Amino acid sequence: MSVKEKIQEEVDVLEMLTPKHEIVLHNDDVNTFDFVIDALISVCEHTLEQAEQCTILVHYKGKCAVKTGEYKELEPKCSKLQELGLSAEIV
Repeated sequence: MSVKEKIQEEVDVLEMLTPKHEIVLHNDDVNTFDFVIDALISVCEHTLEQAEQCTILVHYKGKCAVKTGEYKELEPKCSKLQELGLSAEIV
């Protein structure tokens, strides 16, 4: 096994051991599509296309995972979405 393969194997194990969480955005009858799209771009660093797709999923499916990562990284983003009046939670 090469050094590169060994390092990749160690990275793969660490990624499996790192708990992943998601910010789930829920549908509401208050916020406009444009407002939600702008929030996802500014808070979750989505591209316009990502934000539009997530907003459509939230509207038609009732919810959508909009960001994945470690809890400590997601918590301030989720709080910001909530401060903007969006219904979001970390799961």
